[in-house]
Amino acid sequence: MTRAGGAARGTRIETDVLVLGSGIAGLTYAIKAARHGRVTVLTKKEDTEANTNYAQGGIAAVMDPSDSFAAHIADTLEAGAGLCDRRAVALLVESGPDRVRELIEYGVRFTYQRGEPGRLSLAREGGHSARRIVRADDLTGRAIERGLLDAAARASVKIHEHYFALDLWLDRSGPLPRCVGVLAVDRETGEDVAVSANVTFLATGGCGQVYRFTTNPGIATGDGIAMAFRAGAPVANLEFVQFHPTALYPVEPRPFLISEAVRGEGAILRDAEGRAFMAGYHPLADLAPRDVVARAIDAEMRRAGTDHVWLDTSPIAPDHFAERFPNILETCRSRGLDPPTAPLPVVPAAHYMCGGVVTDLDARTGVAGLLAAGEVACTGVHGANRLASNSLLEAVVFADRAARATPDMVATPRSGADPPPPPRRSGSPTDLDGLRRRIREILWTGAGIVRDDAGLAAAEAQLAELVPRVPTNPRTPEAAEVANLLLVGRLIVRSAILRKESRGLHFSRSHPDSDPTFLHDTIIRPCEGKEPLP
Repeated sequence: MTRAGGAARGTRIETDVLVLGSGIAGLTYAIKAARHGRVTVLTKKEDTEANTNYAQGGIAAVMDPSDSFAAHIADTLEAGAGLCDRRAVALLVESGPDRVRELIEYGVRFTYQRGEPGRLSLAREGGHSARRIVRADDLTGRAIERGLLDAAARASVKIHEHYFALDLWLDRSGPLPRCVGVLAVDRETGEDVAVSANVTFLATGGCGQVYRFTTNPGIATGDGIAMAFRAGAPVANLEFVQFHPTALYPVEPRPFLISEAVRGEGAILRDAEGRAFMAGYHPLADLAPRDVVARAIDAEMRRAGTDHVWLDTSPIAPDHFAERFPNILETCRSRGLDPPTAPLPVVPAAHYMCGGVVTDLDARTGVAGLLAAGEVACTGVHGANRLASNSLLEAVVFADRAARATPDMVATPRSGADPPPPPRRSGSPTDLDGLRRRIREILWTGAGIVRDDAGLAAAEAQLAELVPRVPTNPRTPEAAEVANLLLVGRLIVRSAILRKESRGLHFSRSHPDSDPTFLHDTIIRPCEGKEPLP
């Protein structure tokens, strides 16, 4: 694997396969696609800076003889609140063991049972009926990222760091537009770069930065969703934003989540008076699905007028806590907290987007030549709510499916068209930080954990007012991120307005019950030549 430096102005990079993003989906696909041609990966920061790297819990897969595909499928469908695509769920679950074994072959070092070589140490998380979370202590994402980067190096995958993709490059000479690469900018030199490819694979991750409080790193600005939508790809189910129930409070300046596995090992949520409250919200109490737990915490905070609740970790033996959660223990102690002796202050924070760019079971999008997998995509697996630790599994399963579809796409004759000239970029707003803060505050207030019609209408109007202040062709990556956040924020709010019921992660005080007439995906299609949103 090589790190490529900046390219001269007007330089065109040619490759067979272009991957945008260096998380678990992007790297898994890149390694496999390298069997079929030259692979180039663009990542907007360092190769390790991805949501994958921050994943603590693990990857869900049926690896224990006492577990079953049927049970994992049932748990996933239950969490998805009626909107999961059963074919996609079955594909996910039944492919899981092979994909985990593949990660092990790549060199990912998972945790094994002490004294039992070859037997994985499996954890249980909320919504799961069995222990099926394959993990590397509480740093699973980091272990996967390192293993995949090493495997990518062996596969001669070329990675360009600090390249920001401004927009997809479309060939419009045929009856339908086709993606033939990307128009990017080298963040270190400011130079424009056009990258042409037979296949472009979107693995840009999520959009947690559209919310005031999030567990996501700063790169999660929804760039892939925004680029795909501008190129003509439909998006679906963007109203279903998963809020992790237990981010360490205060969330800013650097977010840190307390894995659900901590509750899986016995920790209990308590209010300011020390009362365990989750049994009053769900039969599974502290092991209830994430959306239930997040709303319960939100309700308890509103009831008591507090900024957080407490996670009582004292039921976990100190030695076991230190062995099972070394990273959590170290981080908490660095912030003056001492689990499991003392409780931890926690608050919900935006964590995972269950919707995204619509794909089929082979990761194809609505734009020819463009594939997508991982958090940027809507495969149908998650429905209205993601089952814990299904996300990393979804990324490797559908990256594998995309790789299987790649040989035919690589063989498609390459467009001979020159890239369009770099857009005449409009000046960047002077108050980018202010615009970003305003977008995040509007989404947090109007389209957060609990919504209502009035709040969503106000949020839609407030975001529309910002449109004239954000350039159509931003001059800098920072301005482009703000433009992407604004578009994705508007799509989230519009999706939530269209769903006049409560289901899964979308809870509306104006429509508190589920309505069978909304037992379908919320799909928004771009309108070429027209403003796609009111």
